[in-house]
Amino acid sequence: MNNVTTNMSSDEGVVGNFVSRRLFFLQYLHVLEFVVAVLVFVVINSLRQRRRYGLPVWPFLGMVPSLVSGLRSDLYEWISDILCEQNGTFRFKGPWFSSLNCVVTADPRNLEHLLKSKFSVFPKGPYFRDTVRDLLGDGIFNADDETWQRQRKTASIEFHSAKFRQLTTESLLELVHARLLPVLENAVNQSISIDLQDVLLRLTFDNVCMIAFGVDPGCLRLGLPEIPFAKAFEDATEATLLRFVTPTCVWKTLRCLDLGTEKKLKKSIKGVDEFAEEVIRTRKKELSLQTEDKKQRSDLLTVFMRLKDEQGKPFSDKFLRDICVNFILAGRDTSSVALSWFFWLLEKNPVVEQKILAEICKIVNQRDEMKNGADLKSPLIFRPEEIKKMDYLQASLSEALRLYPSVPVDHKEVVEDDTFPDGTLLKKGTKVIYAIYAMGRMEAIWGKDCREYKPERWLRDGRYMSESAYKFTAFNGGPRLCLGKDFAYYQMKFVAASILYRYRVGVVKGHVVVPKLALTMYMKHGLKVNLIKRHESELQVYLKNNV
Repeated sequence: MNNVTTNMSSDEGVVGNFVSRRLFFLQYLHVLEFVVAVLVFVVINSLRQRRRYGLPVWPFLGMVPSLVSGLRSDLYEWISDILCEQNGTFRFKGPWFSSLNCVVTADPRNLEHLLKSKFSVFPKGPYFRDTVRDLLGDGIFNADDETWQRQRKTASIEFHSAKFRQLTTESLLELVHARLLPVLENAVNQSISIDLQDVLLRLTFDNVCMIAFGVDPGCLRLGLPEIPFAKAFEDATEATLLRFVTPTCVWKTLRCLDLGTEKKLKKSIKGVDEFAEEVIRTRKKELSLQTEDKKQRSDLLTVFMRLKDEQGKPFSDKFLRDICVNFILAGRDTSSVALSWFFWLLEKNPVVEQKILAEICKIVNQRDEMKNGADLKSPLIFRPEEIKKMDYLQASLSEALRLYPSVPVDHKEVVEDDTFPDGTLLKKGTKVIYAIYAMGRMEAIWGKDCREYKPERWLRDGRYMSESAYKFTAFNGGPRLCLGKDFAYYQMKFVAASILYRYRVGVVKGHVVVPKLALTMYMKHGLKVNLIKRHESELQVYLKNNV
């Protein structure tokens, strides 16, 4: 009897365990179904919002998963595709409680609105200034209001002075003929490939340092030595850009702890500061010993050293450092990066190269010695008036800048509620990104052939015609229109003509050319090229055809 009772109890226990397990499983299944249902709802809802916002909007994360995907591929093309789908403007939603929310636009109407019509409503803003202040300080790129106006006015007067123009043209001529061409000729003689982007960066870096600081760092010379200041400057710009795609609280924490990219940035800025401080000390000593009859310097540093602030006191060393560093950033990268993309595009479009060479030879043929049947003086040095006549070359450079602008995106911040011409509402404090790279790829702006390299779109009856600054924003627009625009074109034309007249530039087979994520549009792996010297017979064909 006891055994029967025991067995019955045991069976009841087994059955009870089975039932409880099944109930637990069913409860677990219900929870799982609920979680899956929520996830499906979230996914469907996030994907549905893509139609409205251009990208999926995820809880907590916003559009960051899509941004990460864009960063892994080509961020600029990713932005361009979204803007094309969204008719030129979209709102980017970052993670909750982050600083990554902004409006991104490539609509020329909006650009004219923020760069010109409502200029005072769209300053650089505290977010931008805070992000780049460690590198740029209170220089012209980062300043707003009176600080910007004072620097802009002084620099504008200097940029348009005859003495400054002479300094820029003479220093460029010396760098091209005494440094650039020997480096290129050495590569030809040794039958080696070179990184043309690196060579051009060295050229423009030396040139802008002569203009800004009045010193020659000597980056461009045989052997291509590494210059600490140049390396520190490049590392600092790269690390600064990463702040724009990192939540503010994250990079500020890294800065406090001296970790990661912030540690690299701190070290790089120290290298920049040491160079600037040494130059300023040396210049002050020179000026204190300078006599009235001695030839005065005309570089920007010396010009600002002779001026006084609102209180009638000399500008501080930090203020002088900030001015020079900002002008180096403006002058070093923009021209060299534009020339790199220009030469890359030329190799893909040999007909354009032939037309440029024909134009150069036609202009050379107008020299008196050519008209009189005499030989050209060697080496051939292009004259300023000849460079100005090279309309097709300028059109080719402008077309390269349209497709690959040196500054692919720029930033503003709204200081009061406003509305864009396209109807986009802007609340006070909204960050606005205008995507200059994307503008060159929009059919609504440039037509169905917008992705083609066609210099002819810049010509009217064979003469170069510029476009609206709000359609072609490579040099900014409105009150912040680039002060060095004319010199930049002169510099690019002089360098390009001097190289193309002597060499054919061929990209090394298999070399990958993609943009690098930086403040300016570097080629990520440089531009490896082989140079082939042009034979006299090839040039004679063009020269005779243009007699």
